Amino acid sequence: QVQFVESGGGLVQPGGSLRLSCVASGFTFSGYAMNWYRQAPGKEREWVALIRAVPGVPVYADSVKGRFTISRDDAKSTLFLQMNNLKPEDTGVYYCNTHQGRDYWGQGTQVTVSS
Repeated sequence: QVQFVESGGGLVQPGGSLRLSCVASGFTFSGYAMNWYRQAPGKEREWVALIRAVPGVPVYADSVKGRFTISRDDAKSTLFLQMNNLKPEDTGVYYCNTHQGRDYWGQGTQVTVSS
């Protein structure tokens, strides 16, 4: 079955960087668009970024454009999110996602941006 394992979250000061990873299994990773979502405490889950299947065109939410970069390594079935110039409002649990008739989610990785 479809499974994701996210990692790379942590505590970082404002202006810092983190790189999230999501290892996928159970499906042909290279054939599907992949997303990153996040959920802040007390808020709805929100979409952050999308990367399509080959040729891997990225799309970003306005709130992260110019600071975050989504990428993928199809040979390793892995999705990445490079996050630079982090702000306190980026705090939340980050999830990778794909939609194949229904949404599939990982367990999430916590990102906390605080001084």
